[in-house]
Amino acid sequence: ETGAAAGDKLLSVCMNSKRHKQEPGPEDELYQECRPWEDNACCTRSTSWEAHLEEPLLFNFSMMHCGLLTPACRKHFIQAICFHECSPNLGPWIQPVVPNGQEEQRVWGVPLCQEDCEDWWRACHSSLTCKSNWLHGWDWSEEKKHCPAHEPCLPFSYHFPTPDDLCEKIWNNTFKASPERRNSGRCLQKWFEPTLSNPNVEVALHFAHHHHHHHH
Repeated sequence: ETGAAAGDKLLSVCMNSKRHKQEPGPEDELYQECRPWEDNACCTRSTSWEAHLEEPLLFNFSMMHCGLLTPACRKHFIQAICFHECSPNLGPWIQPVVPNGQEEQRVWGVPLCQEDCEDWWRACHSSLTCKSNWLHGWDWSEEKKHCPAHEPCLPFSYHFPTPDDLCEKIWNNTFKASPERRNSGRCLQKWFEPTLSNPNVEVALHFAHHHHHHHH
């Protein structure tokens, strides 16, 4: 297989998961924070709506486990979910969920720009949580996610002393905190103005080529 074809497989693709479309394409009415991806999205309109629920079905976590997040904090979480569900630019970071598995995929180590981690962290500073890893270890009694016994609700800054901690721990290394800044072409923005073109396209291109030269 030619190098170009191998690299192209990493561009404009959707991960293989229950909610993602098989391939990206235009969506005319994505909801609120998911709107930036309308030109080319891996999410459907209904997934974009689900991303905004208080108990997102998507990552199986509750945004209300220690009471309401501040509106600014919650908005960052919704943007992060929209990015994960809708972005067609995550190809270089897609991995099988089970090693050597063919079926379900996830993303791993997606490099978020420094400002994205900082803004998210700042917005959530006064919100409360009982855990640093929101993917695992919840108490599932009564079908809802509760804090584990003896895990009190504490400020985010206790569980996430730095912006990097928040980006990397919250969904178990789905994201990596990049030292690079927005518009460097070396990191992904978890949200961008819907009227602008998608800044992550060129970043995926850079990493796809980089990935190609290292792995073949």
